[in-house]
Amino acid sequence: MSLSLTIIVLLITTVISIIGFSNRNIFDGLKFNAFLIYHNRQVWRFLTSAFIHVDFIHLAINMYVLYMFGPHVESFIIGLFPSSLLGKFLYLLLFGGATVLSSFYSFEKHKHDLWYNAVGASGAVSAIVFSFIAIYPLKSLYFIFLPGVPIPAFILGILYLLYSWYMARKKVDQIGHDAHFFGSLFGFLFMFIIDPPLFLKFIDAITSFL
Repeated sequence: MSLSLTIIVLLITTVISIIGFSNRNIFDGLKFNAFLIYHNRQVWRFLTSAFIHVDFIHLAINMYVLYMFGPHVESFIIGLFPSSLLGKFLYLLLFGGATVLSSFYSFEKHKHDLWYNAVGASGAVSAIVFSFIAIYPLKSLYFIFLPGVPIPAFILGILYLLYSWYMARKKVDQIGHDAHFFGSLFGFLFMFIIDPPLFLKFIDAITSFL
Protein backbone atom coordinates (compact mmCIF):
# COMPACT_ATOMS: atom_id res chain seq x y z
CA MET A 1 0.00 0.00 0.00
CA SER A 2 1.47 3.34 -1.06
CA LEU A 3 1.90 6.14 1.43
CA SER A 4 -0.25 9.23 1.13
CA LEU A 5 1.37 12.50 0.11
CA THR A 6 0.59 13.88 3.56
CA ILE A 7 2.54 11.12 5.28
CA ILE A 8 5.43 11.48 2.83
CA VAL A 9 5.65 15.23 3.46
CA LEU A 10 5.35 14.61 7.20
CA LEU A 11 8.16 12.05 7.19
CA ILE A 12 10.48 14.16 5.04
CA THR A 13 9.87 17.21 7.25
CA THR A 14 10.46 15.21 10.42
CA VAL A 15 13.72 13.68 9.19
CA ILE A 16 15.15 16.98 7.91
CA SER A 17 14.07 18.81 11.06
CA ILE A 18 15.68 16.24 13.35
CA ILE A 19 18.90 16.41 11.34
CA GLY A 20 18.76 20.20 11.57
CA PHE A 21 18.49 20.08 15.36
CA SER A 22 22.05 18.80 15.61
CA ASN A 23 23.56 20.17 12.39
CA ARG A 24 23.78 23.94 12.42
CA ASN A 25 25.10 24.13 8.86
CA ILE A 26 22.01 22.41 7.49
CA PHE A 27 19.72 24.48 9.70
CA ASP A 28 21.33 27.75 8.62
CA GLY A 29 21.40 26.70 4.98
CA LEU A 30 17.66 25.99 4.86
CA LYS A 31 16.13 28.62 7.15
CA PHE A 32 14.16 31.59 5.84
CA ASN A 33 16.35 34.70 5.73
CA ALA A 34 14.88 37.54 3.68
CA PHE A 35 18.22 39.36 3.44
CA LEU A 36 19.97 36.36 1.87
CA ILE A 37 17.04 35.72 -0.47
CA TYR A 38 17.02 39.29 -1.70
CA HIS A 39 20.71 40.13 -1.77
CA ASN A 40 22.24 36.71 -2.49
CA ARG A 41 19.36 35.30 -4.54
CA GLN A 42 19.02 32.25 -2.28
CA VAL A 43 15.40 31.78 -3.31
CA TRP A 44 15.26 28.15 -2.19
CA ARG A 45 14.89 29.40 1.37
CA PHE A 46 11.27 30.32 0.63
CA LEU A 47 10.52 26.60 0.41
CA THR A 48 13.18 24.81 2.45
CA SER A 49 12.39 26.75 5.61
CA ALA A 50 9.21 24.68 5.96
CA PHE A 51 11.23 21.51 6.47
CA ILE A 52 13.13 22.63 9.56
CA HIS A 53 11.88 23.58 13.02
CA VAL A 54 13.18 25.21 16.16
CA ASP A 55 12.70 22.21 18.44
CA PHE A 56 10.72 19.00 18.92
CA ILE A 57 7.68 20.80 20.31
CA HIS A 58 7.53 23.13 17.30
CA LEU A 59 7.89 20.16 14.97
CA ALA A 60 5.38 17.99 16.84
CA ILE A 61 2.65 20.63 16.82
CA ASN A 62 2.95 21.30 13.09
CA MET A 63 3.14 17.63 12.16
CA TYR A 64 0.21 16.71 14.41
CA VAL A 65 -2.01 19.35 12.79
CA LEU A 66 -0.84 18.27 9.32
CA TYR A 67 -1.62 14.64 10.19
CA MET A 68 -5.10 15.53 11.45
CA PHE A 69 -6.19 17.71 8.52
CA GLY A 70 -3.93 16.82 5.60
CA PRO A 71 -5.42 13.43 4.68
CA HIS A 72 -8.94 14.90 4.42
CA VAL A 73 -7.82 17.72 2.14
CA GLU A 74 -5.58 15.43 0.10
CA SER A 75 -8.41 12.93 -0.41
CA PHE A 76 -10.82 15.67 -1.48
CA ILE A 77 -8.44 17.26 -3.99
CA ILE A 78 -7.38 13.94 -5.50
CA GLY A 79 -11.06 12.97 -5.69
CA LEU A 80 -11.66 15.95 -7.98
CA PHE A 81 -9.29 14.45 -10.55
CA PRO A 82 -9.35 10.68 -9.90
CA SER A 83 -8.09 9.61 -13.31
CA SER A 84 -4.96 11.78 -13.45
CA LEU A 85 -2.00 12.95 -11.41
CA LEU A 86 -3.38 16.48 -11.36
CA GLY A 87 -4.94 16.02 -7.94
CA LYS A 88 -1.63 14.99 -6.38
CA PHE A 89 0.13 17.88 -8.09
CA LEU A 90 -2.46 20.35 -6.80
CA TYR A 91 -2.14 19.06 -3.25
CA LEU A 92 1.62 19.51 -3.37
CA LEU A 93 1.08 22.92 -4.96
CA LEU A 94 -1.18 23.84 -2.05
CA PHE A 95 1.54 22.95 0.45
CA GLY A 96 4.42 24.45 -1.50
CA GLY A 97 2.55 27.52 -2.68
CA ALA A 98 1.42 28.31 0.85
CA THR A 99 4.97 27.90 2.12
CA VAL A 100 6.27 30.48 -0.36
CA LEU A 101 3.41 32.98 -0.37
CA SER A 102 2.89 32.96 3.39
CA SER A 103 6.49 34.21 3.75
CA PHE A 104 6.31 36.90 1.08
CA TYR A 105 5.04 39.61 3.43
CA SER A 106 7.92 38.92 5.80
CA PHE A 107 10.29 38.90 2.83
CA GLU A 108 9.25 42.39 1.76
CA LYS A 109 9.34 43.62 5.34
CA HIS A 110 12.75 42.17 6.28
CA LYS A 111 14.71 41.93 3.02
CA HIS A 112 17.30 44.40 4.33
CA ASP A 113 17.48 42.84 7.80
CA LEU A 114 20.30 40.29 7.97
CA TRP A 115 19.26 39.10 11.42
CA TYR A 116 15.63 38.18 10.71
CA ASN A 117 15.14 34.41 10.37
CA ALA A 118 12.13 32.10 10.37
CA VAL A 119 11.59 28.36 10.20
CA GLY A 120 8.70 25.92 10.28
CA ALA A 121 5.80 24.62 8.23
CA SER A 122 3.20 26.76 10.00
CA GLY A 123 2.24 28.75 6.90
CA ALA A 124 1.65 25.60 4.87
CA VAL A 125 -0.11 23.81 7.73
CA SER A 126 -2.39 26.82 8.21
CA ALA A 127 -3.24 26.59 4.51
CA ILE A 128 -4.15 22.92 4.92
CA VAL A 129 -6.41 23.71 7.89
CA PHE A 130 -8.21 26.48 6.02
CA SER A 131 -8.59 24.29 2.95
CA PHE A 132 -10.36 21.88 5.27
CA ILE A 133 -12.57 24.70 6.52
CA ALA A 134 -13.47 25.63 2.94
CA ILE A 135 -14.51 22.02 2.30
CA TYR A 136 -16.21 21.33 5.63
CA PRO A 137 -17.25 24.71 7.10
CA LEU A 138 -19.69 23.21 9.62
CA LYS A 139 -17.44 20.42 10.86
CA SER A 140 -17.02 20.60 14.62
CA LEU A 141 -13.50 21.49 15.74
CA TYR A 142 -12.08 22.11 19.17
CA PHE A 143 -10.15 25.11 20.45
CA ILE A 144 -7.19 24.42 22.71
CA PHE A 145 -8.38 26.94 25.31
CA LEU A 146 -11.93 25.53 25.33
CA PRO A 147 -11.42 21.76 25.53
CA GLY A 148 -14.54 19.74 25.00
CA VAL A 149 -16.47 22.63 23.42
CA PRO A 150 -17.23 21.95 19.73
CA ILE A 151 -17.01 24.98 17.45
CA PRO A 152 -18.05 25.06 13.77
CA ALA A 153 -14.95 25.13 11.60
CA PHE A 154 -15.74 28.42 9.88
CA ILE A 155 -16.20 30.22 13.21
CA LEU A 156 -12.93 28.85 14.55
CA GLY A 157 -11.33 29.96 11.29
CA ILE A 158 -12.57 33.53 11.73
CA LEU A 159 -11.30 33.61 15.31
CA TYR A 160 -7.92 32.27 14.21
CA LEU A 161 -7.56 34.92 11.49
CA LEU A 162 -8.47 37.70 13.90
CA TYR A 163 -6.01 36.36 16.46
CA SER A 164 -3.20 36.05 13.90
CA TRP A 165 -3.82 39.54 12.56
CA TYR A 166 -3.90 41.02 16.07
CA MET A 167 -0.76 39.24 17.25
CA ALA A 168 1.12 40.17 14.09
CA ARG A 169 0.37 43.83 14.77
CA LYS A 170 1.27 43.61 18.46
CA LYS A 171 4.67 41.96 17.86
CA VAL A 172 4.86 40.59 21.37
CA ASP A 173 6.44 37.23 20.51
CA GLN A 174 8.64 35.50 17.93
CA ILE A 175 5.85 33.48 16.30
CA GLY A 176 5.27 34.07 12.58
CA HIS A 177 1.68 35.25 12.85
CA ASP A 178 1.92 36.93 9.44
CA ALA A 179 2.76 33.58 7.86
CA HIS A 180 -0.18 31.96 9.66
CA PHE A 181 -2.54 34.67 8.42
CA PHE A 182 -1.46 34.69 4.78
CA GLY A 183 -1.05 30.92 4.64
CA SER A 184 -4.62 30.53 5.91
CA LEU A 185 -6.00 32.90 3.29
CA PHE A 186 -4.07 31.13 0.54
CA GLY A 187 -5.40 27.70 1.50
CA PHE A 188 -8.97 28.97 1.77
CA LEU A 189 -8.95 30.68 -1.63
CA PHE A 190 -6.99 27.87 -3.28
CA MET A 191 -9.86 25.45 -2.82
CA PHE A 192 -12.36 27.74 -4.54
CA ILE A 193 -9.98 28.30 -7.44
CA ILE A 194 -9.51 24.61 -8.18
CA ASP A 195 -13.16 23.78 -7.44
CA PRO A 196 -15.39 26.84 -8.14
CA PRO A 197 -18.68 25.07 -7.25
CA LEU A 198 -17.27 24.56 -3.75
CA PHE A 199 -17.71 28.28 -3.08
CA LEU A 200 -21.49 28.09 -3.53
CA LYS A 201 -21.59 24.98 -1.34
CA PHE A 202 -19.64 26.87 1.30
CA ILE A 203 -22.03 29.85 1.17
CA ASP A 204 -25.07 27.54 1.32
CA ALA A 205 -23.65 25.77 4.36
CA ILE A 206 -22.99 29.03 6.20
CA THR A 207 -26.42 30.39 5.25
CA SER A 208 -28.16 27.25 6.51
CA PHE A 209 -26.23 27.49 9.78
CA LEU A 210 -27.10 31.13 10.33
